[in-house]
Amino acid sequence: MSITPNISKLPPLSLYIHIPWCVRKCPYCDFNSHTTSVIPESDYIDALIDDLNQELESVQGRSLHSIFFGGGTPSLFSAKGISRILTEVERRISFSTDIEITLEANPGTVEQHKFSGYRAAGVNRLSIGVQSFNQKHLLSLGRIHNNMEAIAAADTAKKAGISNFNIDLMHGLPEQTQREGLTDIQQAIDLEPTHISWYQLTIEPNTVFYNSPPTLPSDDKLADIQEAGEELLGSAEFNQYEISAYSRGNRPSKHNTNYWLFGDYIGIGAGAHGKITDISKQQISRRWKTRSPKDYLSSETDFIAGQRVLQAEELPLEFVMNGLRLNAGFSEDVFTARTGLGLGSIESRLDQLVAKQLLQNRNGRIATTPMGRRFLNTILEEF
Repeated sequence: MSITPNISKLPPLSLYIHIPWCVRKCPYCDFNSHTTSVIPESDYIDALIDDLNQELESVQGRSLHSIFFGGGTPSLFSAKGISRILTEVERRISFSTDIEITLEANPGTVEQHKFSGYRAAGVNRLSIGVQSFNQKHLLSLGRIHNNMEAIAAADTAKKAGISNFNIDLMHGLPEQTQREGLTDIQQAIDLEPTHISWYQLTIEPNTVFYNSPPTLPSDDKLADIQEAGEELLGSAEFNQYEISAYSRGNRPSKHNTNYWLFGDYIGIGAGAHGKITDISKQQISRRWKTRSPKDYLSSETDFIAGQRVLQAEELPLEFVMNGLRLNAGFSEDVFTARTGLGLGSIESRLDQLVAKQLLQNRNGRIATTPMGRRFLNTILEEF
C-alpha cells in the first residue's frame, strides 16, 4: 500500500561546510580528504560562496540553527578565511540567536595559535580530533600531533574563550588494552570538555587499514572496553545521549542532534551532502556535491554531483536509522512532523521490536532498550 506524506512544518536548518584538505591522510580515514602542500584558500572560499548562492532557495525563510566546519582539517584555514566565510553566510542567511558554530581542529601546535582568531570570527565550539593520548597509538593511527600537543589543545581552547569543546576519541585501536582505553578517557575527562565523542575504530573500504589490516582487540576485549568506558564516563557525569556521544552540563551537539532528528541541512564544499524538505512539493531530497577539490574549483564543473527525492516508503528507515541512535529516542510528534507520516505507518514493526525487548514505547516516545542499543543494525533491518 502506498503512503503519502503530509508535511506541514519545516524542520530546523543547519549548514555543513566541508574543507577537504589534510596535512596527511590517516590510514583509517575514508572521508573526502586530500593531502596538499598548498591550499587555495581564497579560491575555495569564492567557490563556497557561489555554492551557497545556488542553495539559497533551500532556506525557505529559516534562520540557521547551527554551522559545522568539517573535513579534512578545517583548522588548516586561517582565522581570516573562516571569518570571511561566516560573514558571507550571514549576509545571505540569518543566524538564530543561539546558533552553534563548530569547527573541527587538529591539536597540533600549527593550528592552536589560531583558536583566538576563530573565536573572534564567530566560532563558539571546537571539536578537537585527539583520537588518543597514547603516543604509541597516535603513531599507529598516522596522526601528526603528539600526546602533549593533544593535552595543550584543550587548554588553548579555553584560553581563547571557547569553553564549549568536544574531544574526539577512538577505542579498539591496534593492540589497545582496556587499561590504555580507560587512560585515554580519564585524560579527556581531566581536560574538562563539555562533550566527548568516543567511538570504536572500524576498518572501512578504500583505506590503508583496509588493504593492510592492523591487529585489533578481540570482540570480547572490545566489549569489555566499551562497558568499562561507559561506566567511567557516567561516573564523571558525562551523559550518554547518543551511541558515541557524551555531554556534560547539558551541552549536546546541536548540529549533530539536528541530523539525528531528521532536520534539514545545506551542504557546501567538495563532497558535501545535504538534505532539504520542500513543503510545497511534499518532498524530502538529498543532494551531494562534486568530490574532487580540483573539479569543485573548476568553473566548468557543476557543484551538484547528484540528487534524488526520497520516496515515501523510504522515509521511516531514513528517520529511524538516525533517531534511534539517540538514547532518548524520538517522539511520535517529531516523527510525524519530519516525515509527514503517522506512526501507524510503522506500528506493526514497532510492536514486533517491543515484543523482542529491543525497543520501548512509552506514551508515544520510541527508544531502544539497553539490549536494543547493542543490536541497532538488527532493528534497522526491520525497516
